[in-house]
Amino acid sequence: MGTLWKGGTIYTMLRDSHTVEAVYTEGGAIRDAGRLDELERTYRGKINEVRDLGGAAMFPGFVDSHMHLIGHGETFLKLQLGGCRSRDEVLEAVKKQASVLPKGMWILGEGWNENEWDDPGKPERGLLDDAAPEHPVLLRRVCRHMMAANTAALQAAGIDDDLPDPAGGVLERDAHGRLNGILKESAQDLVLRAVPGPTDEYLEAALAAAIEDCWAKGLTGGHTEDLSYYGSCSRTMRAFDRVIHGRQKHFRAHLLVHHLALDEWLAAGRGEQIRSPLLEFGAMKLFADGALGGRTALLSRPYADDPSTSGVAVHAEPELDRLVMKARAHGMAVAAHAIGDGAAELVLAHLEKHPCPDGKRDRLIHGQILRPGLVARMKRLPVITDIQPSFVASDFPWVMERIGDPGERLVYAWRTLLEQGIPCAGGSDAPIEKVSPLEGIHAAVTRTKPFQDTVYGEKERLNMYEAIALYTRGSAYAGGHESDRGMIEKGYAADFTILRRDPFHEDPDVLLQDIVQMTVVNGNVVYEGRGGSE
Repeated sequence: MGTLWKGGTIYTMLRDSHTVEAVYTEGGAIRDAGRLDELERTYRGKINEVRDLGGAAMFPGFVDSHMHLIGHGETFLKLQLGGCRSRDEVLEAVKKQASVLPKGMWILGEGWNENEWDDPGKPERGLLDDAAPEHPVLLRRVCRHMMAANTAALQAAGIDDDLPDPAGGVLERDAHGRLNGILKESAQDLVLRAVPGPTDEYLEAALAAAIEDCWAKGLTGGHTEDLSYYGSCSRTMRAFDRVIHGRQKHFRAHLLVHHLALDEWLAAGRGEQIRSPLLEFGAMKLFADGALGGRTALLSRPYADDPSTSGVAVHAEPELDRLVMKARAHGMAVAAHAIGDGAAELVLAHLEKHPCPDGKRDRLIHGQILRPGLVARMKRLPVITDIQPSFVASDFPWVMERIGDPGERLVYAWRTLLEQGIPCAGGSDAPIEKVSPLEGIHAAVTRTKPFQDTVYGEKERLNMYEAIALYTRGSAYAGGHESDRGMIEKGYAADFTILRRDPFHEDPDVLLQDIVQMTVVNGNVVYEGRGGSE
């Protein structure tokens, strides 16, 4: 028994503008797609549910090709208080967080600034106790030179009213000499040392929050790199298993394996016990350089605004060679962070020297600065470029001050890559950028900042089909799923992103609105927003 989807514009993404009238799904897969009358006749007696799209636009499920899923979820566990306009708003945020976190879990927040409030009173201990009596609370001020803590946090740190001020720090007190929970400068370290490292419970809470937010943004999956950041690769894998399988937070998670986590991952049997259609493992991740903002991305010539440096190579060539060889020894592709053209040149040399295993594809993650000669080399390799279109909106115009006259260098040249036949996939690098694929598509199509007119690199604009394909066909290809994901086609996964408004027929700025009507993973409706059908 299955579901018939009809009543909207269903874009298959097989090619530009290709649509079908209806789709029949069963058992988490697309069994057929085509004319409505034919599907109704063919599957009469099997259709036990009909989903009327109500005129919405339906796409293959959008997948983020480069993100840090748990890191994204942490942004929900750590309160972001910069937008609070009063102390009461801060306290309400703490109270709300306490209502969703297990008793005893630390509530962490940052960014409050009493100078922006009409009432400049600080969120002192007693007020935080009232808001969260059963959770330790620690809130760092925007300057990071002062924090507010409640009684539970002070007790966890062994701080009482008799403790004198530490050297270089201040423990604020009320009129009666009692600690009021405000700690300044080095006094902050007394509490920070008491904050526990991430627990299993914390990882699961972060992961669940991230997945739920991804659903709301229209994402049915993500290629994520989390395994080396939380103390134990095995703990992190366990969190994914418990949340995606145990708690049935259906999401297509494709996990890259950081080289620092590789040995533990191998010792744990490559995660075979938890693999499923919803959870899989991909390439070995490594970093070849840093970022343009800090002038650590490795360029082929000095930075225009600081000729003393060309950036940083994270690994010396012998070490980079050793890492690529190690991946190959275990039958793995390589996913290399390479922002600058100098880094891309280093990576490509070692990918050429040690060919990718048959049937797999290496990744050049970011690939923001390239040269025509490098692109020509990429064409001869099974390598895809994992791009983040939103970087155009966040990096321009300051990035050109770093680079200067680009000359022959290709700067965020997504159209050039596609025209040269280089496969591209679209991601966000969340939490570095917003996780929204719609904002990424908007950036790829307009090459502007949201609601601004200046176009950065007009010749590199993508059309709407090409931009959406980054997050559908592109991500599927990057993960080796071009034969069963990324298109609405018979035999493909029943993963759909359904939008209330049709970006093919409206101004691209519609993508900056909340237009996700429904998100479907494995045939299951995991998110239904405003205007969704029952």
